[in-house]
Amino acid sequence: MAAAFLSWLAAVGLWMTARRRAVRLWARAHYGRALLCLAVALAALTAALLPWAGARLLAIAPPPAHEPLGVGRGVHPGRVVWVHAPDATDWAGPDSEQRWYEDAHTNPTVVDRMLSAGLRELAGQPTDREAWEALFRHFNAAHGRGTNGYTPGEKIAVKLNLATCWAGRKTTAPFVDPVTRQKTRYPNHVDVAPQMVLALLRQLVEVVGVAQTNIAVGDTTALWPDAYLEPLRAAFEDVRYFENEGGGPRERAEFSTTPFYWSTPAATNKVQDYIPTVFAEATYVINFALLKGHSAGVTLGGKNWYGALIRLPGGHLRKEGRFDYYEMHLALPNKEYSPGVGQYRAMVDLMGHPDLGGKTLLSLLDGLYSGYYSQGRPYPWKSAPFGTAEQGDWPSSLFLSQDPVALDSVGHDFLFAEWPEIVTGGVNEPGSLQGGQEDYLHEAAQAGAPPSGTFYDPDGDGHPLGSLGTHEHWDGPETKRYSRNRGLNQGIELVAVRLPAPELRLGLTRQDGRVYLTWAAGLGVCRLERAASLGPDSAWETVAEGAFNVTGTNLFPIELDTSAQFYRLVRPGGPLEAR
Repeated sequence: MAAAFLSWLAAVGLWMTARRRAVRLWARAHYGRALLCLAVALAALTAALLPWAGARLLAIAPPPAHEPLGVGRGVHPGRVVWVHAPDATDWAGPDSEQRWYEDAHTNPTVVDRMLSAGLRELAGQPTDREAWEALFRHFNAAHGRGTNGYTPGEKIAVKLNLATCWAGRKTTAPFVDPVTRQKTRYPNHVDVAPQMVLALLRQLVEVVGVAQTNIAVGDTTALWPDAYLEPLRAAFEDVRYFENEGGGPRERAEFSTTPFYWSTPAATNKVQDYIPTVFAEATYVINFALLKGHSAGVTLGGKNWYGALIRLPGGHLRKEGRFDYYEMHLALPNKEYSPGVGQYRAMVDLMGHPDLGGKTLLSLLDGLYSGYYSQGRPYPWKSAPFGTAEQGDWPSSLFLSQDPVALDSVGHDFLFAEWPEIVTGGVNEPGSLQGGQEDYLHEAAQAGAPPSGTFYDPDGDGHPLGSLGTHEHWDGPETKRYSRNRGLNQGIELVAVRLPAPELRLGLTRQDGRVYLTWAAGLGVCRLERAASLGPDSAWETVAEGAFNVTGTNLFPIELDTSAQFYRLVRPGGPLEAR
């Protein structure tokens, strides 16, 4: 170490001396010798910076390649669908006055199309109804319930990630004001988008035929803000919207009598955990997580289960105080807890319990904006195909799978390609996780015989979990190929879907004796204008303005008279078409 330090000090000294000498020689017009001294200075600078640069590059090197681990799950084993729709988002960012969760900035029609396209690709079916039927039939067959599809009366619980709406604890204020129901601490940071939830509810109610009263959606450790809840209740008033505290149209999450056991000696003699009633009573669960970074590297589907037990991961129960529950954070790979690989991971117990991960029909990752860190602050992405080093854009993505391990593996790779410093251990200390950010995926894929040697048995029946899915890494961010994409009969298959923008065309139609302007839904925020003539000096007046995102086709009534009328749609990109 002393020799290395002296070498570094010598390189710094040589750089400073040679640089000064080069400046003096250049001033005296001794250009040849000046360039030689400059070359020496640059070489010395390179030598001085090399140890730091080498350590930095080592810290953010991609995870080592390995053969696929575990067994793929789903109608098509190991399949993950990635839907990319740039038109889904149009937002100025968290520091603006715009709110990401408003329809003007997150396009509900495009989000509907994203979920529909993703479901059809995941199941390999031509229609949404047939896709759901295939997903339900496969899930029921895998759970020994025959090849039935959805049966009326069966309950479905949807676990959302609403981390920026955290319910707080006895000594810490909640992130949503319990009286006004406004987001307070992180008012413009992202959670699962209301448009995503609404699209899922439409599918469940209108396509699958689930009664609203048999659907429960929420986060047991969060509070519903009005901005998220009101659009959902306006469309589906009878759905059960659960949260930590409850009140009014919000259902308070309660414990069932179904126990949850942690597969680690650290949980011995701790307060017994129980599954929340909404999950214990459900026949199926949908895990709707976020594509997000975290001090543990990533927050994806596995980490979303940390908010599924009513009591908080650290042991606090609502406003009642701290109890001697098992401290779930001890199983995270933060440097102060359990960094590295081959460790017990609480996420595996949560992913494998028969009433949580074991009931999960479908796993989803909302990647419309993506949060940089646990508080969900989003930044435009600059990796391909989302943006460039000079100009970023929102990822505008949705990921779907019936294999929770495969889904999180793909999410990990996307996050690593964009934010390696977060995934490998945080902003200040890259590499501090020592690979621990993906350790839960190694453990989950090989849950029957994990590298840690843990006997994972979260329901306490004496039988260990089997593989919870398949894990591997892609061959690179440019190609994004996994084993099944390369023709192998194992591992992950990533299916990419890019949704084109809706056709930009104004038309005319007549219905019930009236004349209407028509245009496709999903164009985002736009303005309908009218003029009496065409030309550079035309005086365009606004007829209507807003986010014209109704499902199907927009109809706008117009009155025909003897004067000429020209209409056009205008949005931030300029006129779409004039008639």
